[in-house]
Amino acid sequence: MFRFRQFSVSHSRSTMKVGTDGVLLGAWAETHSAQNILDIGTGCGLIALMAAQRNPTANVTAIDIDQASIDEATENFQASPFAERLQALQTDIQTFSTQPNAFQYDCILSNPPFFTETLLSPNPTRAAARSVEGGLSFAALIESAARLLTPGGSLQIILPFQEAPHILGIAVGTGLHLLRRTDITTKATKPPRRTLLHWTNQPTSAPILHNQLCLTGANGNRSEDYQALTKDFYL
Repeated sequence: MFRFRQFSVSHSRSTMKVGTDGVLLGAWAETHSAQNILDIGTGCGLIALMAAQRNPTANVTAIDIDQASIDEATENFQASPFAERLQALQTDIQTFSTQPNAFQYDCILSNPPFFTETLLSPNPTRAAARSVEGGLSFAALIESAARLLTPGGSLQIILPFQEAPHILGIAVGTGLHLLRRTDITTKATKPPRRTLLHWTNQPTSAPILHNQLCLTGANGNRSEDYQALTKDFYL
């Protein structure tokens, strides 16, 4: 069972399991300099909680279209040591980003919907939350997030490796500049399954930091690199 070092996440009413994708993004994301963080599609609140734990001064807003997820995230937030810095709101990112005088964020995180229609869950709630066909396109996600970034702010996401060329093109068209990319493999002999991406909205001449992370070692256990990345969260 996944546990934070400082608190545990409730699974009593969860329809979304705490998964590797969320753990990876929450541990990999650059959050230390942000004062206001937004988590899009928060589910049970995992990434928002990790951001609050990693940055002891940041205020974190978590949004999701599913009210049950917001209820669960709120419960988990209230049970954490960071409750006063966390809030969960039931809304979609397109509506949220186009409100008059919409608040802006230094750092936006998302483990976005990515299942295609051929991979939809039979559970309607899960399908709506996890599918692009459920209402949120990659373009809408990137464009909405870009509107909410402060100057110099960052957008950081995790998505399937095969979607990276498509979403990188969208980001360029939205005025975002890639800073970091980490491709995730489950085994050294396997092709990448996921990609972590980090953009800023200000031009930069810095070279893109592009590397690879393998999740398992030769013995089948978590690799040393994966353990190092997530050491503050796994017990």
